[in-house]
Amino acid sequence: MAYDKFNILTSTAVPLPIENVDTDQIIPARFLKATERKGFGDNLFRDWRYNQDNTPKKDFVLNDPTYSGKILVGGKNFGSGSSREHAAWAVYDYGFRCVVSSFFADIFRGNCLNIGVLPVQISADFLQKIFDAIEADPNTELEISLPEEKITLLATGESESFEINEYKKNNMLNGFDDIDYLLNIKKDIQTFAENTPL
Repeated sequence: MAYDKFNILTSTAVPLPIENVDTDQIIPARFLKATERKGFGDNLFRDWRYNQDNTPKKDFVLNDPTYSGKILVGGKNFGSGSSREHAAWAVYDYGFRCVVSSFFADIFRGNCLNIGVLPVQISADFLQKIFDAIEADPNTELEISLPEEKITLLATGESESFEINEYKKNNMLNGFDDIDYLLNIKKDIQTFAENTPL
């Protein structure tokens, strides 16, 4: 399933300065019955966003019109817990294209990269600077450059590099998942097979 190409993203950000956000908090288990990637955004952080009577919790950041954007800035150890890929689907389906944190659970990071959400891991100090900047001005913008592997706090010009697997980087630049990548090199595979003796 192809997804949006990711090159350079400039956006305001939604702050979630909570550590150890696990996948059950990102998308509760009772919403995992669907097998398609669509519709999960409605239930992103469901138990934090809504009361039991389905009314929005006014004090939760996703319900606060002050904050918006395609970047979610989370606390340390974001995406821990079970390996459900639905958590990454929910983040993408809600509209986030990048999650910034000082540490990601490995499986969550991989699931994000597989569906077009860029996990940007930065130092704890720079993460705090971003939180502080957004608190001071919710219109603060971040620039995420995938080609340069760099995140910039535009208000101050401060930036920091991040790392990404080269294969996943190329896939995101082209909007490919793993199947799309193989289909894209189908002719190369066929040529190799035809010219390789058994």
